Amino acid sequence: MSTVEPGTRLADRFRLEDRVKESSGATLWKAIDEVLARPVAVHTFSPDFERQSEVVTAARAASRLTDPRLTQVFDAADEDGVAYVVSEWVSGESLLDLLSAGPLEAERGAALVAEAAEAMAHAHAHGLSHLNLTPSRLMWTSGNTVKLLGVGVDAAILDATDGMSDEELAHADAQGLGRLLYAALTGHWPADDDCGLPQAPVDDHHYCTPRQVTAGVPGYLDTIASRILGLRRGAEPMDTPDEIAEALSEVPRPAPASVSTVPPSIELRSEPVDTMGGRSPMPPIIHRPPPPRRSPMLSRFVLTVVVLLAMVVVGVGAWTLGKSLGTEPAVPTASPSTPAEEGGAAGKPTEVKIAGAIGFDPLGDGEERNELAPLAIDGSATTDWHTETYGGPDFGRLKNGVGLLLDLGKDIRLTQAVIDFGESGGTVELRTGTSPEPESLKTFLTRKDVSGKVTFDLNGSSATRYLLVWFTELPPHSKGYRTMIRDVKLMAAKD
Repeated sequence: MSTVEPGTRLADRFRLEDRVKESSGATLWKAIDEVLARPVAVHTFSPDFERQSEVVTAARAASRLTDPRLTQVFDAADEDGVAYVVSEWVSGESLLDLLSAGPLEAERGAALVAEAAEAMAHAHAHGLSHLNLTPSRLMWTSGNTVKLLGVGVDAAILDATDGMSDEELAHADAQGLGRLLYAALTGHWPADDDCGLPQAPVDDHHYCTPRQVTAGVPGYLDTIASRILGLRRGAEPMDTPDEIAEALSEVPRPAPASVSTVPPSIELRSEPVDTMGGRSPMPPIIHRPPPPRRSPMLSRFVLTVVVLLAMVVVGVGAWTLGKSLGTEPAVPTASPSTPAEEGGAAGKPTEVKIAGAIGFDPLGDGEERNELAPLAIDGSATTDWHTETYGGPDFGRLKNGVGLLLDLGKDIRLTQAVIDFGESGGTVELRTGTSPEPESLKTFLTRKDVSGKVTFDLNGSSATRYLLVWFTELPPHSKGYRTMIRDVKLMAAKD
């Protein structure tokens, strides 16, 4: 019976130095590769560990994976009574370390999980799973890259794949990715096992959604996490790492290090034909450049202000040019008109130019599909703004309503609003006010079961700068509840 102790040399090159962790008959060591003079991670196994051959086989399969976000396996063998797996030593901070001070900035945390999801999608495409996706297995390295530890090997050590179909394995890892996303957004763990984080709070025997736990979580990330973990009734689930990777594909990614600090890979020792054989060098780490991280609401507000200023500058420039050319504005000649004609001209309604629109969610994170809001005022019935999909007509009991807030640019006395709701429906209120603050917007009228193009009579309303189309009940949509606005046309009495 062999005894593995500090100082033991494996394959005449890997010298064990420090025990890092012992669990389930497996011991993780920090070791030194004496040939390349670098640290490596080595798993060894107790003599009574029954799955040595399965672990070695899984490690050899993992060595063929080419995604640089998966830890590279350098060697795996079962000889002279000792089974071991040698992989790269990853320096940096785990997600568990990063969450020690509380939840991460939402998009940063989601970016780490997005990278992990893409790496897991690659692993599943090659027949390998993880089944132990916890915050300690997701690393942000000292080289500013993401590494996911233990693919293939963890599942074999835990004997977790026995009897599971490919669909069940994919679903299990999707759930693990969903828990990692939840943890990154909230600093809590939505499961019973102890991973080092506080357990997620429960409401009515279900885990609360991320936005219920942490303020400011973007709606789309809350929706993705809730869909993966089944936190909203009626929401369409996500059952594979590939689906999660696709859903998180637009999240801005963390910036990589300017120079790679990863040393070149080594060649595996010669093995019989039925073992893993040689390995090609690990491909370079390539990241997409991260888009600027700015608040979506602030960015759109700034863009609106810039557009309005540009319009003012153009108008002033045209007036100045006309004056410089020596022309004087024509003075209209007063023509006789009857009082009736004068009154008719003054009362003729004119269309209001809407200065801007935002998806309005004051009871959540402040916005509701804000990126789609301009599509409701672009004059086209083929585009639309729509809400997120919820688990019930009452917004899954998460809030009392959401809406589309229209900025008219100045105080205007509206006479009519023509709103195209498409084939949606629901209960809607029109609220007016001179300030966008929720308490300043007063309900002028309410209409139930709206659908198609609806004309609202606003005669009698006070002068307003803001018009809020506020939904208090949602209609069914696909497997959940959602509503939309295709187009808005506002009319005001001519001054």
